[in-house]
Amino acid sequence: MLLAIDIGNSNVVCGLSSNNHWTEQFRIHTVANKTSDEYEVIYRTLLASRNIDLKEIDRVVVSSVVPSLILPIREMIRKLFNQEALVLGPELYPRLDIGISNPYEIGTDLVANAVAAHNKYSGNCIVVDFGTALTFTVIKADGNLLGVTIAPGLKTAMASLSQKTAQLPNVDLVVPPSCIGKNTVHAMQAGIILGYKGLIESLLTSMKKEMEGKTTVIVTGGLATVMLPILNSLDHHEPMLTLDGLKIVGNQFYK
Repeated sequence: MLLAIDIGNSNVVCGLSSNNHWTEQFRIHTVANKTSDEYEVIYRTLLASRNIDLKEIDRVVVSSVVPSLILPIREMIRKLFNQEALVLGPELYPRLDIGISNPYEIGTDLVANAVAAHNKYSGNCIVVDFGTALTFTVIKADGNLLGVTIAPGLKTAMASLSQKTAQLPNVDLVVPPSCIGKNTVHAMQAGIILGYKGLIESLLTSMKKEMEGKTTVIVTGGLATVMLPILNSLDHHEPMLTLDGLKIVGNQFYK
């Protein structure tokens, strides 16, 4: 059984794969100063609650965009599973099926997304990941990772607006009834949700113009479901895309 761990800025998302199929998924809040002992208690409890025998897990693959958590998570994995984790990073990139021109400047979650997108879909791909940051990862048909575009994520933008203003609250991320807000809540939702609709579709249109041939747009990330009903430029929703990429890397390197 393979355990994939994706350490993001807001959440740590984990998946258990058996016979190349996901059997369990869970997520916990990211706390950058947690110790390996604290994570050991959390993971031992979560796995026990799902009746998972620790001895069944023989492969662990990790991606992290929070550098301070790599060491505690690796130590936790040693204690729980008596093995070393395979940590996705620049030293592994030359052996992947994608080309990365700036290996030390790209998040490992985006690399995992690119690996999964290139493996699942032929031709050019754009992965739109709705997380703490909103990212667009562009992969050419030949596997070359062309580049990345980054904007504040939906929650990040909303939190910044409410924290930096005296009279604006932090409101739910739902589609408003109109692009013209009739009250404060709808006004903020229109600016963030419908404003991001314009941002996303404009960027995708411009990106596709720079690509040769058909381009497939894949959407992932925890906040994707907020935008899916109102976006017109999407081809596939892959909520497990990052974990799928880690699974592909794990299967390749654990052969």
